[in-house]
Amino acid sequence: MDALVLLIPLSPLAAALLIGGGQLFGFLEGEENEQTTSCCANWAITLSCLLALILLGANMLGMNAGAFSVGRWLSSDTLTIRMNFMTTAFNIQLATLFSVLLAIVINFSTNYMHREAGFHRFFFILSLFSFAMLLLVLSGNAVGTLVGWEIAGLCSYLLIAYSYQRSIAVSNATRVLVTNHIGDACFMIAIGLSYAWTGTLNWTELNATFAELPPSQITGLGFCFALAAFVKSAQLPFTPWLARAMEGPTPSSAVFYGAVMIHAGVYLVCLLRPLFELSVFVMAILAVVGFLTALYSFIVGLTQTDVKSSLVYAVSAQLGLMFLECGLGFWQLAKWHLCAHAVVRAYQLLSAPNLMHAVHNNPIKPVSPKTASLRWAYTASLQRFWLDQITDWALVKPIRRLASDLCYFDDHIVDRLMGVPNPALHTVSSLVQLEETKLGARLDNNSDEFAQGSGLAGTLTAWTASILHWFEDRFVLHGIGKGTIRYGRELGHLANKFESLILRPRYLVLFVCITLLVAF
Repeated sequence: MDALVLLIPLSPLAAALLIGGGQLFGFLEGEENEQTTSCCANWAITLSCLLALILLGANMLGMNAGAFSVGRWLSSDTLTIRMNFMTTAFNIQLATLFSVLLAIVINFSTNYMHREAGFHRFFFILSLFSFAMLLLVLSGNAVGTLVGWEIAGLCSYLLIAYSYQRSIAVSNATRVLVTNHIGDACFMIAIGLSYAWTGTLNWTELNATFAELPPSQITGLGFCFALAAFVKSAQLPFTPWLARAMEGPTPSSAVFYGAVMIHAGVYLVCLLRPLFELSVFVMAILAVVGFLTALYSFIVGLTQTDVKSSLVYAVSAQLGLMFLECGLGFWQLAKWHLCAHAVVRAYQLLSAPNLMHAVHNNPIKPVSPKTASLRWAYTASLQRFWLDQITDWALVKPIRRLASDLCYFDDHIVDRLMGVPNPALHTVSSLVQLEETKLGARLDNNSDEFAQGSGLAGTLTAWTASILHWFEDRFVLHGIGKGTIRYGRELGHLANKFESLILRPRYLVLFVCITLLVAF
């Protein structure tokens, strides 16, 4: 029965490849092919859901071995990474829950996204995300979890920027991606340190060997994993990215930030329970950060004026309580809390567009007079305690200034020391020069001077350019004639067409996916 675990993440991956390939080659385009795309995505996630339920039933009957290994993925020196999966305990329970919620959201999206621009792109990304999350919770080693972690983050970016014509959507998606990469970097550092100190990347073996490490290494590993979890689950000081992520369509908001991906950080902490229990310091950090996030989200949520923003801060508050429960040692409570919260938030976010109709004419509950008199608290809550502004002041602006200084140093110091010539600034290509000359126009009063430079490097480059220009002018241009100009223009038109073709969104998505696959 354990072999069925392999098909659970592969089924939505196959759907993503079919939808992506169909759109890439023009088979799935327009409203007439919407049913084909939605059926492909629906059947794939339904199959994963049924397989997960079968595997969960087998686990409850004690029929599962607990792990399934496909084989070796890659090896380098002493590093060997296998493709293995976990088929028991919390992993298969969470995979079953996530697959059910994903099936509901994908089925809901069929009618919700009807006739929307980018319908096929949406289902491609959602199917790819389903593969990533199921891989994340079922992988038996840290590298497989990291692959799912990264692909899920990429899909999040693509769906936040779903309406890429709007600058605010692209800006928010970029900020979310950069913020999440902080956690990704911490996750990678923790994986590297785990292998360096234990010699393994298998989750079961890692949890068994953590007790043999000295306290300093346990604290370092726990802190890195905790920081990765804080970023992924929008804990302080990273909470503001969650509000920016609401730019995406409602189904993606429900599945990403209400039901599935937002709980990845809590899952990681629960998975590494043996590590965190060995460090009182890291457990205290989990509890303090969780409590502060819950308090912050509750206060900010009081002044939100739209449904999605209110739900966002309700989500982060509940996630903070989960981290608080983990930090206090209530692990089983945190797991039950995660599962129940995923179901409730998925329903609330999916029904958010209709919520205003359901509560029409309902009176607003007034706040107490004591609370109403705290105007400074209202201002701070309305401004979300200025976390975004503080981040801009502390990180974004200094980095921009550094980039500006480096650019100035490169332009005014490095280039002058190297004596970089600048023929492109004062002349155009030789082909255009020839055409302009035949038309009677002169681009430069000094026809003998092809390039100018300073310094030894500039002088040598100028001499070389002059010789090559003389050779080109005497033997190439006059020898071939006007045919070269025509061929050059045709080549330029072809290059422009090719560039406009590869800049289409579907090709950009394909190139990004290929880059990630090659990188991993």
